[in-house]
Amino acid sequence: MHIVIIEDEPAIRQELKLLLENALYQVTAPSEFHDTASIALAAEPDLILLDIRLPEESGFDVCTKIRAASEVPVIFLTSQTDAADELNGMLKGGDDYITKPFYPPLLLARIAAVLKRTKKSAGNGKELDKLEYKGVALDIARGSIHCQGGQADLTKNEFKILYYLFQNTGRIVPRMELVEYLWDNQVFIDDNTLSVNMTRIRAKLEQLGVHGFVETKRGMGYRL
Repeated sequence: MHIVIIEDEPAIRQELKLLLENALYQVTAPSEFHDTASIALAAEPDLILLDIRLPEESGFDVCTKIRAASEVPVIFLTSQTDAADELNGMLKGGDDYITKPFYPPLLLARIAAVLKRTKKSAGNGKELDKLEYKGVALDIARGSIHCQGGQADLTKNEFKILYYLFQNTGRIVPRMELVEYLWDNQVFIDDNTLSVNMTRIRAKLEQLGVHGFVETKRGMGYRL
């Protein structure tokens, strides 16, 4: 899923970008704000995070232009806490309104909720926040695994490892490929730490009655 961030404050923009990338979203975060609506729509996003106070025009005006051309969901993310501004944002076509400073888990939950709601209303009914394989479900929104009514919460490292394996089901994923993937996503992990996390993942799966879900191919890597 692809999210565009329209935020003119560099520190907040970078914070949001890292947060969303760590949540496994594709992110575009432009630093220019001329013809902002066109820039945002050109990226063909699944959702737009939109500040209100922008250098050349207000986020309200940007949202109006977006709505004239697209039904892509828009979440206002702003320091403006006045109820009248929130109402104006909804009237301009916003799908949600979140005030700064934001609580990261809540922001991610609200994004997931908007994406799920808008995709279902578009008629595909597809669950956007879960991956399933051989009866095991990885809940992306909550960072947990589910099987036969049971649930186990995952650490950040465990979640990212399982997410990558779910994305590559049936293929042997080399250990070094996993390590490099995690490093690229700001998770600093070495080969030994990978082994420790795999042991913990297997233990949590076994608590749910799932055995042999993650195969070890000696000298090669792991496979679901």
